[in-house]
Amino acid sequence: MSTIVISCGEPAGIGPEIAARAWAERRTAMTLLWIGDPRHLPQGTPWQAVKDRHEARAICARALPVLERDFGPPVVPGQPNPAHAQGVIDAIADGVHMVQAGEADALCTAPIHKAALIDGADFAYPGHTEYLAALAGVQRVVMMLACDMLRVVPATIHIPIAEVPGALTARGLTDTILITHSALIRDFGIATPRIAVAGLNPHAGEDGKMGMEEIEMIAPVLEALRREGLDIAGPLSADTMFHAGARARYDAAIAMYHDQALIPIKTLDFSGGVNVTLGLPFIRTSPDHGTAFDIAGRGVADATSMIAALDMASRMNVARTGASGGNISGKKKP
Repeated sequence: MSTIVISCGEPAGIGPEIAARAWAERRTAMTLLWIGDPRHLPQGTPWQAVKDRHEARAICARALPVLERDFGPPVVPGQPNPAHAQGVIDAIADGVHMVQAGEADALCTAPIHKAALIDGADFAYPGHTEYLAALAGVQRVVMMLACDMLRVVPATIHIPIAEVPGALTARGLTDTILITHSALIRDFGIATPRIAVAGLNPHAGEDGKMGMEEIEMIAPVLEALRREGLDIAGPLSADTMFHAGARARYDAAIAMYHDQALIPIKTLDFSGGVNVTLGLPFIRTSPDHGTAFDIAGRGVADATSMIAALDMASRMNVARTGASGGNISGKKKP
């Protein structure tokens, strides 16, 4: 049975609520440990302070195991408090330490609010992904968005569209594809991954009539990787890559920029998408949504993506180790 540690995320958002709901759904399928201030959990949540995975395993079926932290001032739902910033950052770091030390099999992170972290603790990273890479001492990681119907990886992430062509490089695209290929084998149990790569321009440049990036950079990268034995299709026109018939021909898609990747997956499964960081020495997943301050504390948050993130983390652990993943219901392996 997998042991998954959950970092609390922004306490004024929906993180504590969806963690509690996910525990209620998956408490017999895996061992969960939540790092945070138990005062932030929804009222009535059964919880118990624990020190390690062994204590958590003994009580997880009846109470949420909590690695208890004191965040100081009380939380007002929907109103992030910079005074909580260091506690949020430390919860992530503690979770990373646990998985690196073998005290947990995977880390699942609840959403953070970067502005509060910057205001309260001078947080120096664009987001979770970069901070996790720094903690792990890894130079290059990539973001995968995954659901039952699609796995997609953007080669560039949170930059303006105008900067995408300059940010795309042969080395960067090669690294993205190789990291994705390795993760499909190690974390998803796919022995011979099939990868589809989108072009940057409409119609993948249409033989140079709509742009030269495909001819000058993307196609040569793909050809070099094919010579190394990778099964790669592309560069393909992005507007025909994501219908059901096309998705059946690959195990993961590489997109050139943020919206090219996220629009199809959010259209296919808005509530159940999972953010997976590839290239780390440990498993990290996260729900594919933000803090949702507008509904925090109202008891209406949808925990579907958090549950999917926990399920995926457990399946990835099984793929890596062959360990039993428990009786995880309702999700087929994407």
